[in-house]
Amino acid sequence: MQRITSAVLSLFLSSLAFAADKEEGFADLFNGKDLAGWVPVQTGPSTWTVKDNMIICNGVPTGVMRTAKQYENFILELEYMHVKPGGNAGLFVWSDAITARGQPFTRSVEIQVLDGHETANYTSHGDIFPIHGARMKPDRPHPAGWARCLPSEKRANPAGQWNHYRVTAKDGTVKLAVNGKEVSGGYDISPRKGYICLESEGGIVHWKNIRIKELPASATPLKPEQVATADEGFKSIYNGENLDGWAKDEKNAGHWTVKDWVLDYDGKGGDLWTEKEYGDFVMVCDWRWSGKPVKKSWPVVLPSGEHAKDADGKEKMAEVDDAGDSGIYLRGSSKSQVNMWCRPVGSGEVYGYRMDASQPAEVRAGVTPKSAADAKIGSWNRFVITMKGDRLTVDLNGKRVIENAQLPGIAKRGKIALQHHGDPIQFANIYVRELE
Repeated sequence: MQRITSAVLSLFLSSLAFAADKEEGFADLFNGKDLAGWVPVQTGPSTWTVKDNMIICNGVPTGVMRTAKQYENFILELEYMHVKPGGNAGLFVWSDAITARGQPFTRSVEIQVLDGHETANYTSHGDIFPIHGARMKPDRPHPAGWARCLPSEKRANPAGQWNHYRVTAKDGTVKLAVNGKEVSGGYDISPRKGYICLESEGGIVHWKNIRIKELPASATPLKPEQVATADEGFKSIYNGENLDGWAKDEKNAGHWTVKDWVLDYDGKGGDLWTEKEYGDFVMVCDWRWSGKPVKKSWPVVLPSGEHAKDADGKEKMAEVDDAGDSGIYLRGSSKSQVNMWCRPVGSGEVYGYRMDASQPAEVRAGVTPKSAADAKIGSWNRFVITMKGDRLTVDLNGKRVIENAQLPGIAKRGKIALQHHGDPIQFANIYVRELE
């Protein structure tokens, strides 16, 4: 009976592929030979390989590979097969170019590619749901009220057998057909133009016959918020597999540890430097405290960069929960460090310049954060650091905390470092875009 079922299934999928070949307007998204047209976002060199006309994903690290081009309205067809039971992966549509803060995935709508996991709230047969800031209304109410559409039928084949997906994405709606029949969908989706991604999430998955038919754009021009963020040239400098691209240092062995998409530091090694030098650049870096906080008192800092004092001339202090101290060294210098800490002044300041009494008042004020924008301890933060000439701008969690501050005497080029200061901390989603 199993042989008959497999034969019928193979014939059925072949007929689907034949039908897609006959349907006009389709173009290959995967050429069967290499990954041309695809961009690994923050995964490793061995995560995605090509063999026998298939994209093979080994599932490590957790992350995504996206198309080089954004798409608005389209029909996408592909086949996938889980190699081992219980595997996890996904297909993302209308995705941002890089991963969301503190996540290995992008803001997008996920079309689940799962095997052998069945509950009342999720299935292995083509769930559709928004992730990390995207929005969607499901075609049918979810039993727990989630913004997730469960499939109307269980049509996906188990590990070791191929499945066929047909995704129709048009005017803010997504419909999924699994092995020839529509089973799930969503509407009122935002964003509704962006990249298409294949997801790596632990499962070994084979993909083939990936093709797309672009449809006419929406009659009404899209609003900016309906379009995913575009590729700005950011390149990941942490691949989730190893520390390639980072300088080797014996004292760091066993202390800077690759843990899937997270780079974990136990606080007992030394600074971790890039091998490459950078001039002008924009850097994205996520980080969070992983140690236990303790109560500490730190000076209150005025907008001028000076410490506040009481009527008796004594420095004012504020008690905070303190989980540690770290930072990012710019252009090879510990003085030009964008600080990470739990002090009242907030992360993002350049302590080496603020506390240098020889610097002009405007310099010291410029490197003092406009506000404290840190997430709560244990939550992920995101720095966006822009270095142009001797000018520094720092955004922390979407807020501009340092703007066009001058760093007199900073080198024109130099390496970047993640600072050792004796405290445990984690990093992720480390990207750099070099500026001409």
